[in-house]
Amino acid sequence: MIYLHTMVRVSNVEQSLAFYRDALGLQVQREYASEQGRFTLIYLAAPGDKQAQIELTYNWDPETYSGGRNFGHIAFGVDNIYETCARLQDHGVIISRPPRDGRMAFVRSPDQISIELLQKGTPLPPAEPWTSMPNIGSW
Repeated sequence: MIYLHTMVRVSNVEQSLAFYRDALGLQVQREYASEQGRFTLIYLAAPGDKQAQIELTYNWDPETYSGGRNFGHIAFGVDNIYETCARLQDHGVIISRPPRDGRMAFVRSPDQISIELLQKGTPLPPAEPWTSMPNIGSW
């Protein structure tokens, strides 16, 4: 058995790509659209790790997805948690749980999917502005 992907339902492809691809830095691996099934699938992966993928599923007929449909979170290991969080902020993403400890942060996608960011290896030394930032919302 091998891990293939995590599927996340999205309500807006453009907003989701702006988050997952542009802000978070994932790369589109492939796309598939089904006229008959009325859906689009977009597979993304972290640079250098094409085996662990996220499948964004967009259903063409309007649906309401609340609370991420009981979805927990997606976790990514990052090279520098402070740089990653700064890049996300530059893209207008709210840091729900700042990396005060130099190790862990949480953000949310446009569809309120919780994304955990973990510093690879040893946590970075605590640094401002992160150490003084409060939590915002739920994560």
